[in-house]
Amino acid sequence: MDNMDKLELMSPISNWEMLQAALDSGTDAVYFGVQKLNMRATAKNFTLKDLSKITKLCKKSKVKTYLTVNTLVYEDELKDLDSILKAAKGAKIDMIICWDLAVLKKAHELGLKICISTQASISNSKSAEFYKKIGADRIVLARECNLDQIKDIKKNVDIEIEIFIHGAMCISVSGRCFLSHHLFNRSANRGDCLQPCRREYLIKDREEDGNELILGKDYVMSPKDLCTIEIIDQLIDAGIDSLKIEGRKRSPEYVAAVTQAYRTAIDLHFESKLTPQIKSKLKQDLETVFNRGFSTGFYLGLPTQKDYVEKRDSSATQKKEYIGTLTNYFKKINVASLKIHSGSLKLEDEILIQGPKTGSLKVKISNLRYKDKEIKEALKEQEISFFLSKEARKNDKVYLIKQNTPKD
Repeated sequence: MDNMDKLELMSPISNWEMLQAALDSGTDAVYFGVQKLNMRATAKNFTLKDLSKITKLCKKSKVKTYLTVNTLVYEDELKDLDSILKAAKGAKIDMIICWDLAVLKKAHELGLKICISTQASISNSKSAEFYKKIGADRIVLARECNLDQIKDIKKNVDIEIEIFIHGAMCISVSGRCFLSHHLFNRSANRGDCLQPCRREYLIKDREEDGNELILGKDYVMSPKDLCTIEIIDQLIDAGIDSLKIEGRKRSPEYVAAVTQAYRTAIDLHFESKLTPQIKSKLKQDLETVFNRGFSTGFYLGLPTQKDYVEKRDSSATQKKEYIGTLTNYFKKINVASLKIHSGSLKLEDEILIQGPKTGSLKVKISNLRYKDKEIKEALKEQEISFFLSKEARKNDKVYLIKQNTPKD
């Protein structure tokens, strides 16, 4: 088995739309949480009853399922922990992502595979060896490791290595921050971070009245998003086992675009066809969805001032606006009908169609019909039809894609 067969691309999900988008976009694995004990408590998340359905859908596509149980666990939550892990075992979840030793112990007792979260800040081979000895099958390295350090760890310990390749980065070491807890009593280590680091701050001179500075030009606690598309070949050649996309609180179109970009890059690299020009085009694709600007993080060396954002909002080059809902899809003739609830729709417009079974479809409008007549523009309250080669479903939401000019 060569490295291409073993290398895994992992996508984030927190609802059915994101799951289908990941499956359609070529992921090898998905990771997600349920309503308790996961580091994205404010995401929608799934329920324990959803686990069997998720694993069945994924197994049809030969996609692995990883459940995050990666918060600190308190004494009065041990019963919840037992329930979650037993449900995961029953649903045949492929691996548990955790770092609290209570989770590791219980998962090991149940015979579940274990991945140690980046929250453990593993940054050397001795730590990796320790976790392997107590039952870990895989580790997510600390985000502060550079590429040379990762190669050394991989060489010195026989354990699966997982790293982040795209998505949000935290100002704190491996995401273990107390700022949100200190200011709002909402703990990041319990998956409840309000991200005060992303805000604009005012500094006042306490000795002389009137001297103030607004820290908004450079958000000194808000790093740019990680993006490794330009160095993905170096990461692959380092022998890493799993390449992980961050973003369980982001959108289905984010999951689709990012998964597709890295799937393309990985496949082309193994075909020796991944050129600088293709990398540049893929980076442009990544820029269309939510991002705070891009950085290679610690992989090529310590981040500098250029790796921090200059504004709070997304730098995405595209945005979506809700326009309506599908009222039907006629599979035999590949035609969808759409009720326009807001705005208008013109020929050559691009739209997103999103739904629990549809995922996230990006479509360019090539024809429009209203009352059996060809039209060039559909208006609010009209029910129109258009050609759609990929299957969609009744009640799927439809969004118009527009070019975005981010605010300064």
